[in-house]
Amino acid sequence: MSDPQGLPTPTAPYLAEGPRTALRRFTEADAAEFTARARESRAHHHPWLFPPERTDTYAAYADTLARDPAREGFLVCERGESGAGGVGGEEGPGGAIAGFININNIVLGGFRCGALGYGAFAHAAGRGLMGEALGLVMDLAFGPLGLHRLEANIQPGNAASIALVRRAGFRLEGFSPDFLHIDGAWRDHERWAITAPAAHAP
Repeated sequence: MSDPQGLPTPTAPYLAEGPRTALRRFTEADAAEFTARARESRAHHHPWLFPPERTDTYAAYADTLARDPAREGFLVCERGESGAGGVGGEEGPGGAIAGFININNIVLGGFRCGALGYGAFAHAAGRGLMGEALGLVMDLAFGPLGLHRLEANIQPGNAASIALVRRAGFRLEGFSPDFLHIDGAWRDHERWAITAPAAHAP
């Protein structure tokens, strides 16, 4: 059994599970918790990341992830935790949301590459949860999704983000001046990447 993007559908609600984290799709029911987590994490994310902080912007964001064939969106959830976690009073369909990892700009054919976008919420930062979840996303990317390459474009000052991909085995491939328009200006980025291990080669 699989979802519309071709990923396996294990016991609901998760797409993949590790010892401490699990991945699932964004849902409408997650709006209250996700936006509350984003608001409480504003200082943690600034100036690198600006996830939706209102239910209307969350709805548009989640809808795009669901409908765009060039994107795959994954909520990172803590296993064994309640959905609301004391935030907003509403509970989503899985464990407490620790963060998110999306694969954007997916190109198939001879390229078979996607670009990562991700963020940990403040309560989950520094606990190793995102590292485990990134491993789960890589397994999906190089397995059911059939990708050969993942990229992560990161601003040079974002030490935590660079450390995350370095620990996952990404290599530094280059530097891209004025690469993305973020927070009112064009920002330089380092380009990190990893290719599928031999076990996943076509």
